[in-house]
Amino acid sequence: MYCVCKQHVELAIDKFVDEYEDAPDIVDLEKTEFADWDPPRSCDLCEQGAEFLVV
Repeated sequence: MYCVCKQHVELAIDKFVDEYEDAPDIVDLEKTEFADWDPPRSCDLCEQGAEFLVV
């Protein structure tokens, strides 16, 4: 699972596919709320704001 900015979505997808050998789901963090989980505020791959969850 990766929380990433728009710039790193493709890289996160590639990493996910390499690791799990399956296509990920992409969740827009601005349009989705989670009951029991708060996503990180910054991208896993840089310091920009996280916009997408690749899972």
